[in-house]
Amino acid sequence: MMSLGGYIVEFDFPYRDIIIVNKTSEDIKFEIPVFEESWIDETRELGLEVIPVRDEDNYLNMYRKAHADLEAFKAKLD
Repeated sequence: MMSLGGYIVEFDFPYRDIIIVNKTSEDIKFEIPVFEESWIDETRELGLEVIPVRDEDNYLNMYRKAHADLEAFKAKLD
């Protein structure tokens, strides 16, 4: 998991942060910094879960939920 809040460089970007979750067993490289919204779809096409965080969203709750979902997913694989 990774949070990209500091890597969003576009001033008019509609999200204040993006949470990235990799539910595969392989390392996946993706482009940062984030310049435009099309980056979200491009990154999803790599097989990553992309969770955009808006100003009104509770980042910590979203991060914790994504982390719990990832741990539950990993537990099913064991």
